[in-house]
Amino acid sequence: MTQTAPHILVIDDDERLRELLSRFLQESGFLVSGAESAAQARNIMKNMQFDLLVIDVMMPGETGIELLADIRKASSIPALFLTAMNETENRIDGLEVGADDYIAKPFEPRELILRIQRILDRQNIQGAAGVVKFGTFSFDCESRVLSEAGQRIHITTAEQDLLTCFASAPNQVLSREDISDQLKGRMKGRSIDVAVARLRTKLEADPRFPVYLQTTRGKGWLLRTN
Repeated sequence: MTQTAPHILVIDDDERLRELLSRFLQESGFLVSGAESAAQARNIMKNMQFDLLVIDVMMPGETGIELLADIRKASSIPALFLTAMNETENRIDGLEVGADDYIAKPFEPRELILRIQRILDRQNIQGAAGVVKFGTFSFDCESRVLSEAGQRIHITTAEQDLLTCFASAPNQVLSREDISDQLKGRMKGRSIDVAVARLRTKLEADPRFPVYLQTTRGKGWLLRTN
């Protein structure tokens, strides 16, 4: 393993799972550090930089969701949630605080690696064709990079998925069903509503009165580029 390998911080109060997960990630080529609580994670992050966080949702004291909500006030570091729960509300909670992805326990380790690599790949891809411009923004449909006036803006994996749908069909109304079909069911129902709301906070001066990501009542949304 080289020092250029992505560095992942695993935050989980279950020592056995944390050690097993760390060992598997290391064997897969990643640098790994571990923390047993939100407080310990914060102390570690003061002195070390990471490429991605793997966070257990249900931890004693401060939950993983509360931890990421606090981290998001100052950092856009990619994050993936581990959860023993697979209910829609818990997935929505994760999206609302800015998680890039989640995986429910028990999980297949190889699937976790694929999800982690998918997040990291999307963060690192540079430059491509198919750029859609709207106002001072531009979105590269291939690299899935959103920029404003030349400055890159962090958006989560879910927000990248959603914006790719709209940018692939600019000025056309897309319904929840259209979006869900394009994403092959990775996002459904209220999860789409949440992602639209979060994306608006990054695109609109006033999300209550959107200029770019507009609502067509009873039909869906469209990305206005003209």
